[in-house]
Amino acid sequence: MVDVLDNKRAATRFRILVQIAERQPAVSQGEIAGEVGVTSQAVSEYIRELVDDGLVEKEGRSRYRVTREGVDWLFRAADDVRRFADHVTGDVLGAMSEDAYIATADIEEGETVSLTVRDGLLHATPDTEGPATGIATTDAEAGTDVGVTSFEGVMELEPGSVTVLQVPSIRTGGSRGIDDETVTDACDDADMVVAAGVEAVVACRRAATDPDVTFAVGDVAADAANHGLEVTAVATTDAVGRVTDALRDADVSYEVLEG
Repeated sequence: MVDVLDNKRAATRFRILVQIAERQPAVSQGEIAGEVGVTSQAVSEYIRELVDDGLVEKEGRSRYRVTREGVDWLFRAADDVRRFADHVTGDVLGAMSEDAYIATADIEEGETVSLTVRDGLLHATPDTEGPATGIATTDAEAGTDVGVTSFEGVMELEPGSVTVLQVPSIRTGGSRGIDDETVTDACDDADMVVAAGVEAVVACRRAATDPDVTFAVGDVAADAANHGLEVTAVATTDAVGRVTDALRDADVSYEVLEG
């Protein structure tokens, strides 16, 4: 395993190889020295070592190219850096950060709380039994917001999904082109209903359903599903593509129903 964070020399070697890859084949050692913060002589020595190790090949005066072995080495080294960064941001800083939760009961500062997601919102309960816990940073009464830090464990969250119900555009009948019962059936069991397009909003209202959101529907539906909600997105045929694009980008499970 390549560990470019093990010492300064390994880190400098990594940075110089990256600079060669960016600038190849015409490589200015002076420019690399300025970027990396070492002398031109040091860059020359590093490049000579990289050539000897088969990571760089010399094509002529001031012309170098990273070999296939060098590319593989860079990938492995970059993976090490990424894993370390993930550890810092996720494990170290994540445990030190503070987030707001809804208190399910009265909580005292310093108390251990179990963390859950309900109706797409973060909740904190004063006990230590849950799979994810934290420490309250504030006092809070039930139903109010409470600060939580020192997170441990993983919250159990089953991702939701999105049902996309198509409504004809005004050119092909609009809201009158879909039965009220069809809209009602699609929306009845949903945790959230969103509507994209005037025809879709009117179709919901005709079926005695008030959509929770009528703007940025795809993004909102994706975010809600990622928070464990079951969402129905009622969308005109003209807007369906934009909605499903947002769902695919967010890697959210969805199905499209014909109206």
